[in-house]
Amino acid sequence: MTLKKKCATLEDRIKRLQEIGLSLSTEDDINVIFELIMEEARNITNADGRTLYMISDDGKTMNFEILRNDSMNTIMGGTSGTDIPFPPMQLFDEDRNPNHSSIVAYSANTGKTVNIKDAYKEKGFDFSGAKNFDKSTGYRTKSVLSVPLKNHENDIVGVIQLINAKDSKSGNTISFSGDMQQQVESLASQGAVALTNKRLVAELKNLFESFIQLMATAIDAKSPYTGGHCERVPEIALMLAEAVEKIDEGPFKDFKMTDEERYELKIAAWMHDIGKVATPAHVVDKGTKLETIYDRIETVKTRFEVLKRDAKIDFLLKKLECLETGNAEGVVNAESDYQERIDQIIKDIEFIETCNVGGEFMQKEDQARVATIAKYQWNMNDSTLPFLDEKEVENLQIAKGTLLPEERQVIQDHITITIDMLEKLPYPKNLRNIPEFAGGHHEKLDGTGYPKGLTANEMSIQAKIMAIADIYEALTAADRPYKDGKKLSKAMQIMHFMKKDAEIDPDLFEIFVKEKVYQKYADKYLGFNQLDEVDEVALLA
Repeated sequence: MTLKKKCATLEDRIKRLQEIGLSLSTEDDINVIFELIMEEARNITNADGRTLYMISDDGKTMNFEILRNDSMNTIMGGTSGTDIPFPPMQLFDEDRNPNHSSIVAYSANTGKTVNIKDAYKEKGFDFSGAKNFDKSTGYRTKSVLSVPLKNHENDIVGVIQLINAKDSKSGNTISFSGDMQQQVESLASQGAVALTNKRLVAELKNLFESFIQLMATAIDAKSPYTGGHCERVPEIALMLAEAVEKIDEGPFKDFKMTDEERYELKIAAWMHDIGKVATPAHVVDKGTKLETIYDRIETVKTRFEVLKRDAKIDFLLKKLECLETGNAEGVVNAESDYQERIDQIIKDIEFIETCNVGGEFMQKEDQARVATIAKYQWNMNDSTLPFLDEKEVENLQIAKGTLLPEERQVIQDHITITIDMLEKLPYPKNLRNIPEFAGGHHEKLDGTGYPKGLTANEMSIQAKIMAIADIYEALTAADRPYKDGKKLSKAMQIMHFMKKDAEIDPDLFEIFVKEKVYQKYADKYLGFNQLDEVDEVALLA
């Protein structure tokens, strides 16, 4: 070969190594990386058979990842969709001694390349498996090259085994030359570094995602009043986003997400309530109007018992006085007044207990009656006190739900805290929209939502998707101690009203209904008693 040809060949090899290095560094799919390594190994050696082994996490075995044999038309592993049926190769024997009988195990254990001209004539390794294979198939294993994959830290992560290098002109089996060995070793080094980097990125990504899910699970576990909310909202959000992507007409016809954007939405959905970690449990868990650390209704009922006691004492004193004076009619009147007083106290107890349970709306006359009862007098330690203090009256007069305005503000502040927390994280480029996606699920299209009062054109599609997912999960959740999960038809009817009131996006809600996202989720998560008929025509009207 002339010097000019040698230079051209060398230049071509350097160029190919650069190209494969670039491909390995930009590819994310591990299986594709495996195949890139093996394809380049074939380009270098024209090897008929190629196998890639990767060392298991425990370092005890090697798993088959790629298996190719051109003359036998065998394609297994990688992206082929065909599993490799062979068991993992053991790197140690029963006494934990390194396996040096197999050339692949030897390369993995020692980090050394093994280059064999003829397997049938080799005395240092056990080729009985190859010979049995040849006997059953008619194949002839001859030249073998086993190259360990060493990363930048000199750790061995796998082994490439090449069988039967072919002469490019004659097609005859030849030995692996020293030049081939060098190039494959260089390729193996590049591949090992690329695989190590990708695995490290994947492990960090997995750690990041697991930590997020751990935080979300902790928030759900913090209070039975949130149940599995943080876990289920991501599923609804992704189901709806997938349905929106399929639409080829209307305002969302151009909406498409890459895998990275889909992952971004998933993470945002998991983190949408992260601020609840700072919300006091006694506010989140406030199941009745008088509840703080405990339900103060029991304290109020104790006061009623004091009223009963005092009424009985007054009655007995009046009765004794009447008996002493022979006033029979006075005794009857005292008994009547006493019974009337006890009946009124019992009615008041039942009324206050009813008021203590949050509802959709409290009538003005009921609020006035609470104020009247508050003025009752009761005695404690020779002191006369108002029956209810100002805070108890304020709580019992809550018109809707169980929360005072300041307590509701504490609850709503969770989204502000969520945004503050999320904005402090140093996101990679593909996750920078998480604070906006996660922080917008309480916004409304008309600007009356919180915390920023955004309008429709100020919200991303993902934030609008999050709002629907959050509401639907909350309406249908059956694991909250303060309420039963609503029936499917009722939940959808409420969302229909919210659509009409510009609280959720009408076009997204239409897709939610038409593509039956609500039904797919319901079939998986709702109780049988919640599943009823939904009038989709009415919802879309």
